[in-house]
Amino acid sequence: MMETLQKVCLVLTIIGAVNWGLIGLLDFNLVEALFGEATALTRLVYSLVGVTGLVNIGLFFMHQEP
Repeated sequence: MMETLQKVCLVLTIIGAVNWGLIGLLDFNLVEALFGEATALTRLVYSLVGVTGLVNIGLFFMHQEP
């Protein structure tokens, strides 16, 4: 179960990183292009990416046995 959660969080974090890369390099916001500007769905995507970023911080500091 935890491995699945980690993978989902990683995918959402990558989506956020790609979106920020597009904004920085091309001034293009993919999330807003797909879901509209300031819609509930856009805010949900941003919120999910933010939460998964926080989860990934916790995962980063977890001790894993080899």
